[in-house]
Amino acid sequence: MPLTDAQLDAAFMALADPTRRAIVARLTRGDATVTELAEPSGLTLPGFSKHLKVLERSGLISRSRRAQFRPCHLEWAALDEAVGWIEANRRLWSQRFDKLDAHLREVQRSSPASADPTPADAAPADAALAGPLPAGTSPAGAAPTASATAERATHD
Repeated sequence: MPLTDAQLDAAFMALADPTRRAIVARLTRGDATVTELAEPSGLTLPGFSKHLKVLERSGLISRSRRAQFRPCHLEWAALDEAVGWIEANRRLWSQRFDKLDAHLREVQRSSPASADPTPADAAPADAALAGPLPAGTSPAGAAPTASATAERATHD
């Protein structure tokens, strides 16, 4: 049964944390107790328990009771649904990028090879981004404007 949007959101939110991803990775090898899962993390059991609750609410793990133990179990179906969503979207975007790539190749083939998209007398792109120059100034390396020279002469 496919996950609802809310369940999918919860699964991805749960997997966004590295501690919870490590828990899921460990559970791929089989069920484990809370103590076994918490040991490599270095977290306190109450702190670690919060991570387990997030994973449980997302539907990615479940806990059962065996005597005094509460082993955690990976819910493969929920994980498979999340992976399936990723795969479907990867295929979709891969197809879209392939179409864009084909379109760009076609555009390049249909335009003249010797055509230069910028005219020879065009200003450099960074000059266009800088906006207009203040009155009496000129671009670096250019001679001062006549009005700038006259203005300086009146102030000297």
